[in-house]
Amino acid sequence: MLLSLHLRDFVIVDELDLSFGPGFTVLSGETGAGKSILIDALSLLLGQRAEAGVVRHGAERTELSAEFALAGRDALAQRLRDWALDGDDEVLLLRRTLDAGGRSRAFVNGRPATLAQLREIGETLVDIHGQHAHQSLMRAEAQRELLDAYAGQAEPARRVRAAFQAWKAAEDKLAQASRHAGEYAAERERLQWQIEELAALRPAPAEWAELQNEHGRLSHAASLIEGGRQALAALSDDEPSAQSALAAVQSRLADLARHDTGLNEVVELLAAADANLSEAVHALRHYADRVELDPARLGEVERRMDDIYRLARKYRIEPDQLADKLAGWQARLDELGGDEGIESLEAAVKSAEASYRKLAGQLGRARRKAAEALGRAVSGEMQAMAMAGSRFEIALLPLDAPAAFGLEQVEFQVAPHASAPARSLARVASGGELSRISLALQVVTSQVAAVPTLIFDEVDVGIGGRVAEIVGKLLKKLGERHQVLCVTHLPQVAASGDRQYQVSKVQTAERIVSSIAALDEAGRVEEIARMLGGVDITDTTRRHAREMLGYA
Repeated sequence: MLLSLHLRDFVIVDELDLSFGPGFTVLSGETGAGKSILIDALSLLLGQRAEAGVVRHGAERTELSAEFALAGRDALAQRLRDWALDGDDEVLLLRRTLDAGGRSRAFVNGRPATLAQLREIGETLVDIHGQHAHQSLMRAEAQRELLDAYAGQAEPARRVRAAFQAWKAAEDKLAQASRHAGEYAAERERLQWQIEELAALRPAPAEWAELQNEHGRLSHAASLIEGGRQALAALSDDEPSAQSALAAVQSRLADLARHDTGLNEVVELLAAADANLSEAVHALRHYADRVELDPARLGEVERRMDDIYRLARKYRIEPDQLADKLAGWQARLDELGGDEGIESLEAAVKSAEASYRKLAGQLGRARRKAAEALGRAVSGEMQAMAMAGSRFEIALLPLDAPAAFGLEQVEFQVAPHASAPARSLARVASGGELSRISLALQVVTSQVAAVPTLIFDEVDVGIGGRVAEIVGKLLKKLGERHQVLCVTHLPQVAASGDRQYQVSKVQTAERIVSSIAALDEAGRVEEIARMLGGVDITDTTRRHAREMLGYA
């Protein structure tokens, strides 16, 4: 839920601090006062690209920030931890600045963030329905995406697209192999005997370095053994040894330290040296026990090194690159169809197609089920919006050929009255009807939205009277499950709000500035009376406004 919003030097706003609560909040004001400024600011905070024009004239930069309640948003909290952007467990702080030169910076909980991160965060927090949303309903892509979102099939739809792309990539690979069959056959034959030769050697990653280290140890085993024995003799075994001499000095100084504590530091240092010397002797004995003359193993290592070096020189690479070369050859052979060639690529195409059709079939079944439910729900809302007898349906039209989005096209259809057949929405709906159908769709789909905050930016354009009153009730009902903010010019919708802000524009000596104020009960009466009666507000319009607020 959106808790607060702060704007500084944004468009025509000097500085603004707003607090928000749950339920249905209304933003109203005269035309041109800047009612949509808050929506624009939130859009920027949630990752929308910005232009330098949003910086207020005469200011150096714009600064925007918002606080959101984080309680219950466990998935988002985990994502923030993954990005190292976590902060307070209960509150999320987003901040963005934009200077007059167009340079933008974003912050999450006080730490620098990217616009992509802001967008991903925003998708889980806020859903904005713009005043021109009904225009997108004409596009088949928008209709399909809306149905998939309602059905909870956005991720399966992405998997279908990925499977389609994998299928087409397999087909392209097969087609390319068919066009260059002779060349690929020769290359495949060469790769096969090269792989066979190198695979017989079985080179392992890092083996060359290990062989070099072992060879150095085995070839100098006699010197290592002799050197280890001499060191042990000097340190411990002979008399006098370094250990016995150190022990004697340590004992003598410990006695003297009883008469002068200034020697205590020296005694402690010698004790540490004695401990280190004992550790060194122990490690040296362990090493000496392991080192032995092994001419047979030395011969094996040298033969192995000779074999590796011979093939490395043959293929003009370093000995430690043989394992990578083998893997690269094998990958290229797989691209050419492996040992089976064209037959393998044909099988890969069939497998990829089967995978796509399986996923697309599952998506189609989910779409059909959701289409029926969404059609019924939207039809019900349309009846309440002075479209009695009209019917909304979603047709799934089979495609002539599979597509990246599935096996069917989604088409929104509407029947103007009970006896009329449903036809394409783009062909039969008028502008006013389209606006109402769009609003009905937004209300229905928002009821299943996972985001906590829903914003409607003048989506009630083209309606009025009793329908506007119904829309207000719908948004108020929606506010029982979500935090709802609505920019409106309709008094019927404004009266339904749990709280109301008035946006006004003031001409100062230097410039025009916009301000927003929370309205108390008396203020709401005056504002709704203005929305009802225009410039001249009478006692009659005030009485009507009070009646509307009381009824709502």
